Amino acid sequence: MSGAQDSGARGFPAFAARRGGRARGQSFWARQWVAAVEDVWPEEEPLKKGRSFARSGRIGPITVSPGRVAAQVYGGEETYTTQLTLTELDADEWDLLWEKTADRPAETEAVLAGELPEDLLEAVEDARVRMLPGYGDLDADCDCDAFDHPCPHATALGYQLSWLLDEDPWLLPLIRGRGAGEAVEELKSVLLLRAMAGDEEDGEEYGEEEYEGEYDEETEGEDEEAGGERDGAAAQDPDAHALQRAAYARPDAGPPALPPLPEPPAVPDEPLTGIEADPLDRLAADAALRARELLAHLHGFGAAPPEPLDAWQDTVRLAATHPDPRVADRLRAGCGRPGELDRAAAAWRTGGRTALEVLERSWAPSEQQTARARTALAAGWEDEELPPISIDGNHWTLTGRGLQLRLGRDGRWYPYRERDTAWWPAGTPSTDPAEALAELTGLTDDDTA
Repeated sequence: MSGAQDSGARGFPAFAARRGGRARGQSFWARQWVAAVEDVWPEEEPLKKGRSFARSGRIGPITVSPGRVAAQVYGGEETYTTQLTLTELDADEWDLLWEKTADRPAETEAVLAGELPEDLLEAVEDARVRMLPGYGDLDADCDCDAFDHPCPHATALGYQLSWLLDEDPWLLPLIRGRGAGEAVEELKSVLLLRAMAGDEEDGEEYGEEEYEGEYDEETEGEDEEAGGERDGAAAQDPDAHALQRAAYARPDAGPPALPPLPEPPAVPDEPLTGIEADPLDRLAADAALRARELLAHLHGFGAAPPEPLDAWQDTVRLAATHPDPRVADRLRAGCGRPGELDRAAAAWRTGGRTALEVLERSWAPSEQQTARARTALAAGWEDEELPPISIDGNHWTLTGRGLQLRLGRDGRWYPYRERDTAWWPAGTPSTDPAEALAELTGLTDDDTA
């Protein structure tokens, strides 16, 4: 049985980084999905890493299509393609599911109204088909070459899909091969066939055998009386096929959502006009950072407006923002601090002068700031055990793991990773320590290489 053409791919924008709270969806179908995924992949460590990575904001737009959920994930300087694959139901399995659904008036009414009721799961079980993932039909693929299978990127994508199911549970049937419009049309077809079969049975009940005799004027009145009785019986039960009539009286669900727009065309390597545009780009970026610093001062961070850059800060800025690697080489040779420039430029790229200050200078936050950070971490770390942390001024170090958070004077938390006995910036800062810690613990060595 064929349905409407609405089972194509659907695209969804990337989720922003979340607080270090719940990584599991909260609706009925989202919870069912997560429980099934965690049952198929019971190893806790990949799931824990996946929950942290799902909250990090480093998963790109998600595409959901029959048999496949895919996204680009960003690990440091690398970008990986991650996808989950599930087995699509065949036409016979869908037919059986709608037959079982049609046996349930309440669920039928809900599906025809465009809803996916919780009790539909019972019809799924009656039909003995799989709507939720199970052993042997859920698989993950990612080109990150991580040792774990599934990798944290794949499990993170599974958790983010539960967030999408919170908003649209029809994505679950779509993964199995049927969009919402197709499902409604196929269920209507099952109801129509049942109605037609019921009419045929009624015709046999009052069929030819009653009229096999030769026409006789004396029996004409009896026939009319019998026909009147039959008409009266039908009139006494006007709702015999009310469900079918209601199904076909519903308005058309409309066309499916448009697929996402294609990526913009690539910028040519050489300027078309022969005029180099990079200086303007750098000036605009520097002006934006300067504006952010002034805004931070207006909001109470810092006792005085930021001073103009000194020679070292300007050297770091140029090394961090100039696209020509030869510029960094010349700066490294002439700055007098060649061993520090690369790390300083990496810090600048995460937050400008404030991030450079976080790298080079420590300070002592107030007891109130430290207490608020402890409370935020305790409240935002879901149901997982908070890693042991040692605190030294504005440096919060995860004991024995080579990971560290640094609180900047701008109120943001900057992630760091230990490399070659030195602390290196490991990502973008966050105003929420729980969010920053979740992202930091979700990193792999490749993410910051």
